Amino acid sequence: MIRLAGLTGQKFLKYIDYILSLSGLLYRILKIYITRNYKGKSLVKIGIIEQIYFTAVQALWLVIPISLILGTAFFLRLSQLTGEYSFGKIAATLIIREVGPMIIAVLVILRSATAVTIEIGYMNVRKEMDSIQMSGVDPIALVCIPRLVGITSAILCLIIVFNLVAIFGGYLGAWMLSDISLSNFFSIISKSITAMDVAAGFIKGISFGGLITTICIFRGFEANVSITEVPGQASKASVECFFYCLLINALISILFFITG
Repeated sequence: MIRLAGLTGQKFLKYIDYILSLSGLLYRILKIYITRNYKGKSLVKIGIIEQIYFTAVQALWLVIPISLILGTAFFLRLSQLTGEYSFGKIAATLIIREVGPMIIAVLVILRSATAVTIEIGYMNVRKEMDSIQMSGVDPIALVCIPRLVGITSAILCLIIVFNLVAIFGGYLGAWMLSDISLSNFFSIISKSITAMDVAAGFIKGISFGGLITTICIFRGFEANVSITEVPGQASKASVECFFYCLLINALISILFFITG
């Protein structure tokens, strides 16, 4: 019993240390970015643009079909269960508040999270981080800021695209496959979407971006001895990103539900 209590306490302390390490890393990245007290600003800007292109633009071929299919399925199914205004309200709320942000988070984790972890892991193992630091540039500024800003911005853009395609394209697809009315569409959608729905999706997008990027960067830096450590850290990063995104998604949804 004493041994079990000791192991439980040890794991709890490791978990607290992990959370504090993530928080410290995020704080350091944001502090450097906000104060702009770093060298290589032009390289950082280029890195941000490249990260947005890789995470957002190159993922559009996947995001648009998924959002169209899910949106059509939502409107078709809900039109059979509720009235015209009710299904518009339910579908818009679910897509903007819940489905859109979470689907985008999962896609970014699958496409970008592992790539960031592997990239930073290899750079760390091969001592490229030391080389950057020896050249007079802070690796946090040159490597971490573009990933944090780029991925977070990309997630917000992808959420907007997902919502627009899922709502407008989904409703149009449902209209083509059923007998729901298209004449009242804009009236229904304008009454269905509220500022709270948009705010919830926006906050989730920023939270997911910061969370996913911080975990991936941290796990990348954890690989510092051998290249064989990198795949393991990438796997840990993916699982942790998915779990914490689910947790954050639930907490934000509960908070908005309580506040109305």
